[in-house]
Amino acid sequence: MIRTRSVFRRTVVVAAASAAAFVLAACGGDGDDSSGHGSHNSNSASPAASAPASRGQHNAADVAFAAGMIPHHRQAVEMADLAPERAQSAEVKKLAADIKKAQDPEIKTLSGWLTSWGEQVPAQGAMGHSMHGGASGGMMTVQEMERLEKASGKAFDTAFMDLMIKHHEGAVAMAETEQADGAYGPAKKMAGQIITSQSAEIERMNKLLGND
Repeated sequence: MIRTRSVFRRTVVVAAASAAAFVLAACGGDGDDSSGHGSHNSNSASPAASAPASRGQHNAADVAFAAGMIPHHRQAVEMADLAPERAQSAEVKKLAADIKKAQDPEIKTLSGWLTSWGEQVPAQGAMGHSMHGGASGGMMTVQEMERLEKASGKAFDTAFMDLMIKHHEGAVAMAETEQADGAYGPAKKMAGQIITSQSAEIERMNKLLGND
């Protein structure tokens, strides 16, 4: 009989402890929900804090990527616009058209991101001084652009591809930095697309130049 009471007593104590734990957990959950951050519960806060970073949040690297890539793309489009009248090779004309077709929409997307983040979109004619690491990112100098504008025929084809290879290499380096340091999912995705497409175009231009 004594043993039966002892077992019963232990069962009651365990049940009471479980009920108390449940109530405390419920109270803790209500507090986390109302604050939206769960500041007193680090385990539950971690997933909630990290989830938006991959979807909607951005950081300084994302801003630098967008602000640097806009003038970079604008210059590539400006170079591509010279090809229809000055290039001799049909391959170079096609390459220039492909570059413009890819980069024009990206400029609009990058500008939209900066605007939505409350950042300033680089003015037309800006030379991309905010490039990663303070480098030019493969941007053409004013003198190089002037030489390209004056060239025609085979000389234009060679100069265009030589300069565009350097330009693309700069863009690929910037995109790699974004993938490593950025937080905004769509920007990191665009960076991946830039790496893939522009690396393929570099290979294409090297073949046309006989640089295999």
